[in-house]
Amino acid sequence: QVHLAESGGGSVPAGGSLKLSCAVSGNTNSGFCLAWFRQVPGQGREMVATIAQIGTITYATFAKGRFSAVRDNAKSTVDLYLNAMRPEDTAVYYCTASDRYSGWCPIQTSDYNTWGQGTQVTVSS
Repeated sequence: QVHLAESGGGSVPAGGSLKLSCAVSGNTNSGFCLAWFRQVPGQGREMVATIAQIGTITYATFAKGRFSAVRDNAKSTVDLYLNAMRPEDTAVYYCTASDRYSGWCPIQTSDYNTWGQGTQVTVSS
């Protein structure tokens, strides 16, 4: 099993940028999916991006063209670059992993078995 720790959240004005980082530790020798989800209070978690072991990335529609995920297996990190941010991007962002999948990554929260503590991102209008 792996352990995850996010960093890099904060407050930015609309149109600004942030970089979120997720450090992966523990059993990183086996293949696994990594993903970023976000959650607004009172709502469920929604997928932002999934990153397969081989690097295939899937983005949510709202993230396409604005957000970019980068996975570095050698460094055991996955970063999420948030650009052209909007107030509706305000949420707690979570890094998550699933050791049940590696070449293809699911988009449902129930398919992920390890979660980081989350990092708050706030975008002001």
